[in-house]
Amino acid sequence: MLIAKGLCARLGRKQVLQGIDFAAAPGAVTCIVGPNGSGKTTLLRALTGEIASTGWIGLDGADLRRIAPVHLAERRAVLPQASGLAFPFTVYEVVRLGLLGRNALSADAAHLPDRALQRVGLAGYGPRFVQELSGGEQARVHLARVLLQVWQPVLAGRPCWLFLDEPVAALDIRHQLQIMALARDFAGQGGGVVAVMHDLNLTAMTADRVTLLRGGQVLAAGPVAQVFSDTLLSRAYDCALRVNTPPPGGGAFVLPQAVA
Repeated sequence: MLIAKGLCARLGRKQVLQGIDFAAAPGAVTCIVGPNGSGKTTLLRALTGEIASTGWIGLDGADLRRIAPVHLAERRAVLPQASGLAFPFTVYEVVRLGLLGRNALSADAAHLPDRALQRVGLAGYGPRFVQELSGGEQARVHLARVLLQVWQPVLAGRPCWLFLDEPVAALDIRHQLQIMALARDFAGQGGGVVAVMHDLNLTAMTADRVTLLRGGQVLAAGPVAQVFSDTLLSRAYDCALRVNTPPPGGGAFVLPQAVA
């Protein structure tokens, strides 16, 4: 389990997170949603140890802050909102960064970059320069790198984790569905996925559990059917939203309500 209790974080003088309790389980996709400025990315960065925070963060019962970075890197990989490159690297050079420190990962480690690229829909892109690709293609290159870092969802009997910050923001609908299916597959093999999402409908399709933030606090947390209600979502986003279920018995979808 990944568990945070009483998590607080500041960015400069601003208190962004205010006593957040959070939980995510291996074998599940946990999505963090909420309006702009609600603290979604800050929460993800605190959970991964990227920024300082107070409160307790536990990973499989151990204090996350006491896990050595080299060992933490073996158990969790993080995809930020944006990843810039200052020099002309090829796709292969970027993706292979996910193999650093993994000398004995498997006998076919040399072929893993190609397999990771195929999984994100970029088969054959290895020799190309990253800067020559579209924004969406670049985003998928970095996702392949992150995926390669935790290629085995369960390592030595312990789950690995994917932390994804808006992983589908720059993608067309086909690749959005592909990436969310990849997240579901990782969780289905026993790994844990924590994803910051803006698209409520993709969240409803994919998530096992949702944490809804507002003003740096948890407004609601639980299964999609529990959190995605007209009242909670409308309150969180300060606009009229309606949650619907398509027949026969499909997953929820969210529609904005036009202002008269």
